[in-house]
Amino acid sequence: MLRHCLAFAVGLSMLASSGLAQAPAAGPYKVLKTVKVGGPGAFDYVNADIEARRLYIARTGPTPRMTVYNLDTLEPVGEVPTTNLHGAAIDPKSNHGFLSSKPITMFDTKTLAPIKTIEVQGRPDGILFEPVTERIYVFSHSKPNATVIDGKDGSIVGTIDLGGAPEQAVSDGQGHLYVDIEDKDNVAVVDVKTLKVTAHYDLGGKGGGPAGLGLDAKNHILFVMCHEPQTCVILNSEDGKILGTLPIGRGTDNGGFNPATMEAFSSQGDGTLTIIKEKSPTSFEVEQTVQTKSRAKTCTLDTRNNQIILITTEPAPASVAATAATPPAGGDQAGAGKKGGRGGPGLLDILVVGR
Repeated sequence: MLRHCLAFAVGLSMLASSGLAQAPAAGPYKVLKTVKVGGPGAFDYVNADIEARRLYIARTGPTPRMTVYNLDTLEPVGEVPTTNLHGAAIDPKSNHGFLSSKPITMFDTKTLAPIKTIEVQGRPDGILFEPVTERIYVFSHSKPNATVIDGKDGSIVGTIDLGGAPEQAVSDGQGHLYVDIEDKDNVAVVDVKTLKVTAHYDLGGKGGGPAGLGLDAKNHILFVMCHEPQTCVILNSEDGKILGTLPIGRGTDNGGFNPATMEAFSSQGDGTLTIIKEKSPTSFEVEQTVQTKSRAKTCTLDTRNNQIILITTEPAPASVAATAATPPAGGDQAGAGKKGGRGGPGLLDILVVGR
């Protein structure tokens, strides 16, 4: 996930100087609300628990913790202490949460109290709850590429070799899991009952470094958001056939699909959110490019309100920075470097995008 940061920064500078950066397009979506919250550290994934109305944001750096907010008001609810982490996955049936830390932190979603830690191999990064089997998938760029955990008791069910470095994953709710493989430019298909990879859908040179993923489960359509070229490659999820490509912004790191609006979306570090309209199962178009904020490259979907929530960091005001703790040696200020920086004083921006 993080290997694109330097290339992204250089590429964005070149685009800006040449006047080729993607211009925001007019449309129905806009930033409805921006909330600034404090605290040191950078960020990674953001996850919405729709039923419990909570928003989970991973804060990294010298004081790693999972910060939790009310999904409707964006007021703070609490924190889950942990080691360095990337994201959260919630099992709504057991009310258990899991953090992609090492070891994995399992916690009670009602009280936010830690339950136990789970030792895993690899380097936990992305994380997903799979509803059919009620299991948690923890993804790693190093082997094993996926560790599967029982959501009820936290036991390890098995591991999966995905054949490369996984980024985002989506479930069709029918027994299939789709995982974009960043370093191999394909999408792995996993049978969640057997824990076996049944296919790899190659992007055919249409897109490279896939990082974001959306799925229209009803019509069996995958939207694969790629770094180079800056493209959404659209596939048939049943056979991997390429249905088309569309341009997106630079620095994608998350994507999704909203079945209520029939729209896919991709959040990008260049400060844009690309909205793709599925007009029919064979017809697609870029509906809008929403101006967000620089480095707002991870997002989540609130399906109850049909809103997309993004996060980024910005430097704290001088008055805050002057009284904040000094960053660790070699650290940088929030907003610089990996995913909005690590360490020093900064403000986390939570952006709500909707109609």
